Amino acid sequence: MNQPLAGTYPVLQYFVYNHLPAGPLRETSKKFASLATEVATMHTSYHHETDVALRKLLEAKDAAVRSAL
Repeated sequence: MNQPLAGTYPVLQYFVYNHLPAGPLRETSKKFASLATEVATMHTSYHHETDVALRKLLEAKDAAVRSAL
């Protein structure tokens, strides 16, 4: 995860996936991490609605990973 981005949007810390075992769980989480990084870089500085979008994306990621169990 990009450290400057994580400093701007602390929620990005929850998108790490390297601790997950190889396979569906990691691959599912990896896709959401990629999208989270893309969303976080949409603006050059902090934007409240980006933070909201990332929190909602985290909820979706959690559900998707659970469904891959």
